[in-house]
Amino acid sequence: MRPFIESMRIREWSKNLLVFAGVIFSHHFLEAPYLLRAAAGFVLFSLAASSIYLFNDLLDREKDLAHPRKRLRPIPSGRLSSRAALAGSALLAAPSLAAGFALSPGFGTSLAIYFALNLAYSVRLKKAVLLDILSIAVGFVIRAIAGVEVLKSFDAEVLISPWLLVCTFFAALFLAACKRRSELLLLEGGAASHRAALDHYSIGLIDHIVAVTAGITVLSYSLYTIWPDTVEKFGTSSLIYTVPFVVYGLFRYMYLVHERGLGGNPAEVLFSDRPLLVDLVLWAGVVLAILYR
Repeated sequence: MRPFIESMRIREWSKNLLVFAGVIFSHHFLEAPYLLRAAAGFVLFSLAASSIYLFNDLLDREKDLAHPRKRLRPIPSGRLSSRAALAGSALLAAPSLAAGFALSPGFGTSLAIYFALNLAYSVRLKKAVLLDILSIAVGFVIRAIAGVEVLKSFDAEVLISPWLLVCTFFAALFLAACKRRSELLLLEGGAASHRAALDHYSIGLIDHIVAVTAGITVLSYSLYTIWPDTVEKFGTSSLIYTVPFVVYGLFRYMYLVHERGLGGNPAEVLFSDRPLLVDLVLWAGVVLAILYR
């Protein structure tokens, strides 16, 4: 069981915390029925994601042997057999998808689309330049939409601002580009042998993508905080004061990527870099204080 649990990449579940955006920004975070539905959505999304991780590692087991870190994972290292990985992936996928539709048809549909997108990514999209990082970004947008859909069957008035979806897309695109940069540097001349799409990237191209997506993320989030609908909904324009936390977080991440050579695993960077983690906690705390004071 230990190699199987390791292959589930539970630390990566932090990406699915985006499911809680719906309950936070719909002003229902302090109401137990809404929070419990969001928590259920988070668990189901995480189990489905772990199913994909197992399937992806199974497909990549040969190429991961060329990666200095991924070769140590349970499947490429042989600690978890291919048959056990495939069975485990199916056992995680089927119940999570079924439970997702039982929880909410809209949420189940979002989860199914996310699952299908990631299957396509594992089989084909990760080999296509630009489409690989775009599909990762779309996956984060689906998480945010799912966080709303899981509440809609409970309360049809729950909505999420399009600006937050735009911000989520570009922030995720920023992280995906940073990950590709880290892989290029880590694998040096052998990048293409690990992932075909890497042969079409250059450090210069990725640095341009990182700069553009970082700028658009800050702009879209800033516009969201002062947008008339946002001010009317929350009765305050004080969210603008959370923008410096977003700017610092992006700049700190760029510093870690460019100067420390990190970024290959965003979840690992988040939990290992104290200034970045503190910044995220402070941003979340200030947002909650403004919205629920």
